[in-house]
Amino acid sequence: MRDTGEVPQIRIALAQVNSTVGAFEANSRIVVAQTMAAAARGAHIVAFPEMMLTGYPPEDLVLRPSFLASSRASLSRLAAELVDAGAADTAVIVGYLDDSGGRRNAAAFLWRGQIVSSYYKHHLPNYGVFDERRYFVPGDRFTVVRHLGVDIALTICEDAWQEGGPFAVARRARVGLVVNINGSPYERDKDDVRLPLLQRRAREAEAPVAYVNCVGGQDELVFDGDSFVVDAAGGLLARSPQFVEDLLIVDLTLADADPARIDANPVAGMIIERRPTTAANLAAAPLGGAAESGQIADPLDAEAEVWGALVVGVRDYVVKNGFTSVVLGMSGGIDSAVVAALAADAIGGDRVHGVSMPSGYSSGHSRSDAADLARRIGAVYREAPIGPMVDAFVESLKLSGLAEENVQARVRGTTLMGLSNAEGHLVLATGNKSELAVGYSTIYGDAVGGFAPIKDVPKTLVWTLARWRNEQARARGEIEPIPPNSITKPPSAELRPGQLDSDSLPDYELLDTILARYVDADEGVADIIAQGYDAELVSRVARMVDTAEWKRRQYPPGPKISFKAFGRDRRLPITNRWREAQ
Repeated sequence: MRDTGEVPQIRIALAQVNSTVGAFEANSRIVVAQTMAAAARGAHIVAFPEMMLTGYPPEDLVLRPSFLASSRASLSRLAAELVDAGAADTAVIVGYLDDSGGRRNAAAFLWRGQIVSSYYKHHLPNYGVFDERRYFVPGDRFTVVRHLGVDIALTICEDAWQEGGPFAVARRARVGLVVNINGSPYERDKDDVRLPLLQRRAREAEAPVAYVNCVGGQDELVFDGDSFVVDAAGGLLARSPQFVEDLLIVDLTLADADPARIDANPVAGMIIERRPTTAANLAAAPLGGAAESGQIADPLDAEAEVWGALVVGVRDYVVKNGFTSVVLGMSGGIDSAVVAALAADAIGGDRVHGVSMPSGYSSGHSRSDAADLARRIGAVYREAPIGPMVDAFVESLKLSGLAEENVQARVRGTTLMGLSNAEGHLVLATGNKSELAVGYSTIYGDAVGGFAPIKDVPKTLVWTLARWRNEQARARGEIEPIPPNSITKPPSAELRPGQLDSDSLPDYELLDTILARYVDADEGVADIIAQGYDAELVSRVARMVDTAEWKRRQYPPGPKISFKAFGRDRRLPITNRWREAQ
């Protein structure tokens, strides 16, 4: 460690905020507002998430020259706007899209109206939901900004997931602080992985690490924040809560920069590039006001984490796409009850419109449970009997059997879409991951909608979430949002007399266990059978999954919560003659 007689102290702020793809002006306003708030508390540096100015992920917008130009122009305007707002002396680290030497996922260091330096993401993820090699050119320079007597390294998201990469370069460069800006999507238990990972990277870099992540929803992706700061030994200094915007401010005592330090040779394939600000060798101003040690928010428990992700996913999809209300079919069953409760938590019960659509096969409890649900969450509720419409279709086309059953579902779908067109609601589909997996849905029927809140939630987890949400309400002295009968009664689509899901599907506990292996873990049929599962059952489930791909392609988007969600993570051909030996 270098010693110049004084040990630098820097107050850093991590702005865990919610950007919107393509909203350059709105995203810039967020940066200015949060920088002003941080400056008012004496922060020297404010770090914002990955691709903050463009929103993340911008996907094929990156390929449009006009989008590239807008990103670069927004960065230049932002540097000037920060000065105009009176935050010139607060340095800002912000993600944007650059066009230097190809399209770049970049981070800029702004100070006193200048773009002091930029860093280009080195490791480009190309797995799961990520296909960044399609869009970006990797960076080969390791940017170190010398500011207020400290060498500060810039890194972006995936750079932290690779051992021996930029964080090893940081150790060689002997930096005082590594800032890692992120657009890291949520999946179950991911917060248990991130912190240990960044603790290892801090030890690898031999420097504190400030990790800032975005929060909010973008189509199928949800970002949970969970920003934090760790010291050089990996000790947790501060941590933001999940799923809410937060400004995390921490005072750090850092190693001072070696003024004579020069690096000429590449390290791990990267050239170390140092950029001083005009305040490079000045000490930071004395830390003003009360010390900022930062909170350490506790991670959410498993059910709260999933519920929070789903609520954020619904809220942001509704709001960011310009809707003010949603509509869904309320059947009295568990799936529609959970979707309605999620929507009520996301946008308010008075903006949830529930429609009961009884047919000749609907039970009395379906109608009463649906009405009870609406009362509990404060939803707008109506009944729209579909019997006459179904009879007209069936009689006109002389339908029977499965075709007649599907007419009921399709009339319900048409009814909801008609109300959406007439009244401007977003239609919510209520299918769960288990049903999607095996094709237990009616295309153009219960599969219609603009968003599907529980499409990545297995049926057994739907029940778990329902019980958890009611328990939370009881603990707060509130009305339980989900009718107990919707939780306890056997699930049924009620498309024929006495129908139950168990007539067509295995018990959901068993089905979900097999699906977790076949879909999420990509285990083969023979491997699953070898674990003691019935061979005929496993083969039947696998065939159902394989032949339902065409349905899933036409299903609405919904929030990803698992390691392998349908659509973005799991991409199989529809026309596919390959089958495992079953």
